[in-house]
Amino acid sequence: MSHDEINVIIRHYNAIQKTTLLYRVNRNDYTKKTKTLLWSPGVTLNTEEKVEIARQLSRLGVDVLEAGFPIASVGDFEAVQRIATEVGHLMVGREKIGQPMTICGLARSTPGDIKRCAEAIASAPRKRIHVFLATSDLHLKYKLKIDREECIKRAVAAVTLARSFVDDVEFSPEDAGRSDPDFLCKVLGKVIEAGATTLNIPDTVGYNMPEEYGNLIKYLVKNTPGAEKAVFSTHCHNDLGLATANTLAGISNGARQVEVTINGIGERAGNTAMEEVVMAIHTHPNFFPVHHTINTTLIYRTSQMVSSLSGMMIQPNKAIVGRNAFLHESGIHQDGILKNRQTYEIINAETVGVTDISLVLGKHSGRNAFRERCKELGFSDVSETDLQTSFDEFKLLCDKKKNVNDADILAILSNQISAHVVSSFYTLVSTQVVAGADTTSTASVKLYDVKADKEIGDAAVGINGPVDAIFEAIQRSVGRRFILTKFDISAVGEGSDALGKAEIQVKVDTSANDIKKDERLAKALFGASIADVDILTAAAKAYLGAINKQLMWESELAAGTARSIGEERQVDV
Repeated sequence: MSHDEINVIIRHYNAIQKTTLLYRVNRNDYTKKTKTLLWSPGVTLNTEEKVEIARQLSRLGVDVLEAGFPIASVGDFEAVQRIATEVGHLMVGREKIGQPMTICGLARSTPGDIKRCAEAIASAPRKRIHVFLATSDLHLKYKLKIDREECIKRAVAAVTLARSFVDDVEFSPEDAGRSDPDFLCKVLGKVIEAGATTLNIPDTVGYNMPEEYGNLIKYLVKNTPGAEKAVFSTHCHNDLGLATANTLAGISNGARQVEVTINGIGERAGNTAMEEVVMAIHTHPNFFPVHHTINTTLIYRTSQMVSSLSGMMIQPNKAIVGRNAFLHESGIHQDGILKNRQTYEIINAETVGVTDISLVLGKHSGRNAFRERCKELGFSDVSETDLQTSFDEFKLLCDKKKNVNDADILAILSNQISAHVVSSFYTLVSTQVVAGADTTSTASVKLYDVKADKEIGDAAVGINGPVDAIFEAIQRSVGRRFILTKFDISAVGEGSDALGKAEIQVKVDTSANDIKKDERLAKALFGASIADVDILTAAAKAYLGAINKQLMWESELAAGTARSIGEERQVDV
């Protein structure tokens, strides 16, 4: 069986609500494209974080990055433009692929959207425009209020205009999973004539069954006029827990691009998980007539980065990247693993970058040894500044922990990413907490005010314990009120000396602050994730990180460059 190459398209939305990743594959007889989405309510990434993730996706082996929705806001446009300029030409880790990522922008089927999109991606060496328009009778009647003929007319006009700017145009018939197949064939045939090169078939509401979705792909490939001139793509939602199954059914029936997400995050119940699709193909080389160019050893690192920067925790039993994915508690399983790992493991953990090697490094180890270990963990391109800072943290950790392992190193490096992707308004200098079973918790904090270039601080009582006291003291210090919308704590590794990871999400308390009432402020959610030996310190740093993101967004809002909220919620296909 011949196996065709899978190229990766990453769709990277700049929204407060949505970040999308796409994976794409080259077109041959059996070519498969992989497209990845990253979109979830409550995910808020600033431009620096998006660029950092985009760089990582390039190293991962992604072929196309759909960088965002440029028309949504000035901030969104600038983020797409920066990714096109700074990431679009990168070749680090892509030597075997032989070309940089294609940078793609999303647009509704309107001239303004398409022109703005073309402007945003103009600096990319390789570029694509992705236009979409609903095709189900339900959407046509109630959302767009147009008939089928008008739908075809708008779709053709949109693709024609997009093709005047770029040679690579993707078209998505939104809610295709509930559209009339014969009407879909008609629409798709017309947009192929107009110049569309990729046809994305979304199961927008996660309604289809695997056999049903696979049959739809098969029918469209067989009956769409000019189908041989375009690549068919999947885009599945996980409302019924079938996103990965539907995507794989699409591949088996002719789809050669799949849209997936890192960690399976996405609107509502999420989208197809990139790691699941890639590793399904990896473990079944004789079943799927495709192969991919993803560097699987970077999957875990990418997963952790997205989790850390988005503030969305990975469920422990998540396939491939969950904490328990390679753990065995059952005695029968443990016995089998000791005799031969293949008895109960179909994937070698190191294949996806998960290691449990205790470092031979310690507090007497040198910087070069630390650098080499970072390279082995996939961090070969860490800047000298970040490397030095990480090394200093490593040495401090060695004084506090008996055994330092790879998970600790990954946490330290993730902390550096979180630290330099956001402009800090405040940093934590120190915190002191008094707490007990029968004692009211109190906390005092000392912060450094970056703008004022001075230290500030305050103390507070925590009605609900020491963490509450710390958060209250921080709010009193900065003179603002915030609502805690998420607080998760998890251990990095094992043992009583394991690093504690705090994941925080906040939003501004518009009722308690003397600020202009703005609906966008009430909706905006900002998160941060930090690991530390002291879990209270980790919580304090993560809380400040989330507040810094909130304040940065407010400054962008005042300047008119803030990332939009509502617009992106309307563009998922």
